[in-house]
Amino acid sequence: MPLPPRAPRPPQFLVRARRAWDRPLTAYYVIMGTGLLITLLGLVMVFSASQIQALRYDLPATFYFRKQLLAAVLGTGLLFIASRVPVRLLRALTYPFLALTVVLLVLVQVPGVGVEVNGSTNWLAIGGSFQLQPSEFAKLALVLWGADLLARKGDKRLLTQWRHLLVPLVPGALLVCGLVMVGGDMGTVMILTAILFALLWLAGAPTRLFSGVLGAAAVLGALFIATSPHRMDRLACMGATDPGENDRCWQAVHGIYALASGGWFGSGLGASVEKWGELPEPHTDFIFAITGEELGLAGTLSVLALFAALGYAGIRVAGRTEDPFVRYAAGGVTAWLMVQTVINIGAVLGLLPIAGVPLPLFSYGGSALLPTMFAVGLLIAFARSDPAARAALAMRGPGLRWKTMGRRVRRALSGER
Repeated sequence: MPLPPRAPRPPQFLVRARRAWDRPLTAYYVIMGTGLLITLLGLVMVFSASQIQALRYDLPATFYFRKQLLAAVLGTGLLFIASRVPVRLLRALTYPFLALTVVLLVLVQVPGVGVEVNGSTNWLAIGGSFQLQPSEFAKLALVLWGADLLARKGDKRLLTQWRHLLVPLVPGALLVCGLVMVGGDMGTVMILTAILFALLWLAGAPTRLFSGVLGAAAVLGALFIATSPHRMDRLACMGATDPGENDRCWQAVHGIYALASGGWFGSGLGASVEKWGELPEPHTDFIFAITGEELGLAGTLSVLALFAALGYAGIRVAGRTEDPFVRYAAGGVTAWLMVQTVINIGAVLGLLPIAGVPLPLFSYGGSALLPTMFAVGLLIAFARSDPAARAALAMRGPGLRWKTMGRRVRRALSGER
């Protein structure tokens, strides 16, 4: 009988890529490399996109860039600290960090203390031109507190019961979301809700429970949108190609204009036309549109590839660890970064309503950059904590060369070749 035909072999480059990805330190290097590359490219684009905005307010052209550079330097220090902090110490600080975040969210709503920016009261003035947005730190606080809470319940085998899955995780998340929503920042609430869903999913919540929570969140979201004319206008501007009546879709349409005029390789760094007063928020929420105009499709696809690699590496870290806290925290951070990326880029492309959230690590804003870089540092620490990764890093220590030379000397003395 004739033998069955053999399955075609995959191309050699795919085999090598798969082997390289399966190496213990791949996720460690991918997270570190993509996190730093996105931050550096973001600094370049903030410098390019913010100059005209600064001059319009009679500020130095490099005003926003210098503030972002300072935040990036501080964030790099936080990233290094997070990549080295012991998991036990990190878990001990989760409850105090959440309590501090809640206090700051309450202070934001105190008259005379909170600062209103673009219709949302979610800022605290901390001196000079510097402001703090506690809702950005609430994302990190919810991830760490939720991960520690679920890990503790998992150790006691309590996660098989619905009430232990929901309480106090869901009430705590609702408290944080409610305080943020009082300030009018629904975009951040959407990301906090995504973090909650990710934690429940990783904890093994039953489909019925998960569907119930998701349905309740959808109903509340629809209610908040329907009762706000501003949010209804944003919803109506999805896919708009004309500014419409009273220019209500001006920002959405000019974001599309910026992307469309970029072509394959863009008009050149610094040569954007839309940032000259046509596109609002060119260095924050719509920096991706300026990137498309100046760097073209090649530049935007490069940014998307970096975020995709960061997300995939985060999923790999969460999937390979045996520590429940690390799994929940890594999964929560990855969900936070990827959902925020999708919301921001989807709004720029006209596929989603404008939610007013920055592009992680890329947009201008120190309050957003600092906790995000700390979260990336946590992913680096979690990737390095894998036993195989620790062994590989130990082998790359300074003693490796001497051990290898010692083997060669012994082989030479014994006559081996």
